[in-house]
Amino acid sequence: MHPILFTIGPFKIYSYGFFLALAFLSVTLLSEKEAKKRSINLITISNFCLISLIAGVAGARLLFIIMNIDIFISSPKEIIMFQHGGLVWYGGLISALISGFSYLKLKKQDILGVLDLMAPYLALGQAIGRIGCLLNGCCFGKFWPLYNTLYPTQAISSLSMLVIFFTLKTVERRNPSKGKIFILYLICYSMARFFIEFLRGDSPPFVGILTLFQVISVVIFSVSMFFYFAGLSNKGKN
Repeated sequence: MHPILFTIGPFKIYSYGFFLALAFLSVTLLSEKEAKKRSINLITISNFCLISLIAGVAGARLLFIIMNIDIFISSPKEIIMFQHGGLVWYGGLISALISGFSYLKLKKQDILGVLDLMAPYLALGQAIGRIGCLLNGCCFGKFWPLYNTLYPTQAISSLSMLVIFFTLKTVERRNPSKGKIFILYLICYSMARFFIEFLRGDSPPFVGILTLFQVISVVIFSVSMFFYFAGLSNKGKN
C-alpha cells in the first residue's frame, strides 16, 4: 500500500485521487481527439465528460455510503474523505449514464455515436483508476494461501480493462453499427467484474454465494447481450 503518492510542502497528494484525476483527463483528452476525427462537436464531448464525472462521482459515493451506512452514521465526516477511497463503480456508471444521456438528449446529439466514441476510453480510464485502488489498498482481494498474500484484484481489474480497451478499439476498426461498441463494453465489463468478484475480499454475499455486484453484472450482461444480438442498438439517434 502507498496511499500518499508524494508530498509538496504541506500538501499530500493521495494515490487514489491522483489516478482518478489522471483517468478523467485521459478519457476527456482522448475522446476530444477522437471527436475531431469524427467531426463531433468538442464542446459537446467536454461538457458530456464533465457532467458525467460530477454525476458519476456523486452516484458512486452515494452507493458506497448506502452500502456502509453504519460507518458514516458513526463518523459523518468520512462522507467527504475521498482520499480514503469509497466509490462504487456501478453507482457511478448508472448516474453518469442518466445525466450524460439527458444532456445529449437536451442538445439533440447523436447519443449512440457519442457513447460508442467514449466506450474504449472509459475502459482505459478504469484501467488507470484501478492503479489508484491498488496503491490505496481498497478493492482488495481474498487471502491467497498459495502465496500467503491477498489476490491482487486491483491489478487484475486494471489488466482486464486494458484488454477490453484494445478489444473495443479492434472491433471499432470494423465499422460496427451504432451502439455496438458501447454495448460490447457493457458486456465485457460486466463479465470481467462477475468473475473478479469471486476473488474480492471486500464484497459480502448478497444472494447465495453471489455478491451484489455479481447480481448487477448478471442483469447488465443479460440486457446488453439481448440488445447486441437483437440489433436494437442500430437505430442511430435516440
